[in-house]
Amino acid sequence: MPSAYILINCELGCENALIDELKTLPGVVEACQIYGSTFDIIVKVCADTEDRLKEVVNRRIRRMEKVKATQTMMVVIELHDG
Repeated sequence: MPSAYILINCELGCENALIDELKTLPGVVEACQIYGSTFDIIVKVCADTEDRLKEVVNRRIRRMEKVKATQTMMVVIELHDG
């Protein structure tokens, strides 16, 4: 199952409201406020296909009104034989 972590920089003071809104999106597994970074929020998204994952990120999260910038990190799963 494709998944990604999205770092979000949002408008000052709207972190909690944005987290609440993010949690209503399909595929959002977790959304948390973070410190120690230039980003404000980290979100984990899972989807059935890579195309659906991209749709959530590009058409939903990145277009949210209070989102200023994002950085998406796709999860890579390596399978080893034996």
